[in-house]
Amino acid sequence: MSTLTTQDTFTGIIDAAPASFAEIRLKGKEQYLTQGLPALKEEEYKFTPIRKKIEQTISQFENAKPFPITAEEVGNAIFDGFDGSVLVFANGKFVPELSNCDDAVKVSDLADQADLELGSIAKAEKDPFVALNQASFQSGVSLSIPKKTKIEKPILLLSFNQAVNGQIVQPRIWIEAGDFAEASFIDFSTMLGDSACLINKVVEIKGGVNSQLNYYRIQNEGSTAIEVSTIETDILQDSRFTSVNVSLSGDMVRNNLNLNLLGSNSEGNMYGLYLLNGKTHVDNHTNVDHTIPHAESNELYKGILADQSRGVFNGKIFVRQDAQKTNAFQQNNNILLSEDAIINTKPQLEIWADDVKCSHGCTTGQLDEEALFYLQARGIDKTQAKGLLLYAFAGEVLEHIGDESFRNYCISLVGDRLGSKF
Repeated sequence: MSTLTTQDTFTGIIDAAPASFAEIRLKGKEQYLTQGLPALKEEEYKFTPIRKKIEQTISQFENAKPFPITAEEVGNAIFDGFDGSVLVFANGKFVPELSNCDDAVKVSDLADQADLELGSIAKAEKDPFVALNQASFQSGVSLSIPKKTKIEKPILLLSFNQAVNGQIVQPRIWIEAGDFAEASFIDFSTMLGDSACLINKVVEIKGGVNSQLNYYRIQNEGSTAIEVSTIETDILQDSRFTSVNVSLSGDMVRNNLNLNLLGSNSEGNMYGLYLLNGKTHVDNHTNVDHTIPHAESNELYKGILADQSRGVFNGKIFVRQDAQKTNAFQQNNNILLSEDAIINTKPQLEIWADDVKCSHGCTTGQLDEEALFYLQARGIDKTQAKGLLLYAFAGEVLEHIGDESFRNYCISLVGDRLGSKF
């Protein structure tokens, strides 16, 4: 077992980082060395012992290297009915020869975009894993959508991660949409192999005025993945951003989602579903920062936990002093299917304005036995009846996925997990 310290855990990886973005890499390194890997005594990670998990699971770290992917593997990984652009990644490295994208979208390797404001949205000082990624990411991609451009079909971000013990995969994605632009993204990963590895992903999204952006993500890496993902977006005047995150598997997973509402009449929507079994641990941390008057946020996360799984939900809404006329809603609901399943939920409001409409809440319970009996009394067998009730609970999140093919794919996966077909 390795001994992790702030100084030496990832020092070799940081020192081996490419020369590009030297200034922000240095800042990331300084922040990582200052913060170190989070321990349980830190409030933001008090229910998620990710430092201990990394320490126990992976003896040493090295950067994951790109590996060959075939067109057949890409085709097999894409879910049925998908119609849109496909951007392929292998251990975080963009694979242009297997990718295709709408001609209106400018797709560039980060190495060729030195003028990007990386780190200006997802800031290294906020989280040590963001700092680590900023200091040592090997490659990444930027997507730029011109103003007044509507991308009709979704853009699939298809990542292949090759699980080799001790490797760290650090994807880095920058998305920028001009004023009045519209687009939808589907973030989909597949794991090759079953060895333990660490995935540390950072996505920064910069939307223009009156932009409409959707970001749908499914986390289904397999039972050995230790994963941290951070998605953060700036939402400007008259713009709307919608996120739907579905978590189904992993060893220990941490999902950070941060929305910065920076303009009047802006809207941020955050929806999440986590279906956990075995010993899977998923921690959803969300943050909505209301800085300007007349903005709205909506948040709904739901969890179904079985076996010895553990879920964490910590949702924060900040309403700044100048953010009058804010409308903010937050709700977290959970069903526990086992006496050994655990959920730690902590919805939070911090309000400094006095003319606002804000609410939050959480519920935790078991399956409604009366409703289950009602369905069985009408000839539906117990397994199917249970699946129907659980899907009715989960479906409220899935209905916010705008792309029909991806929504149907998620419905199928959820149906398989719940023991019922829909």
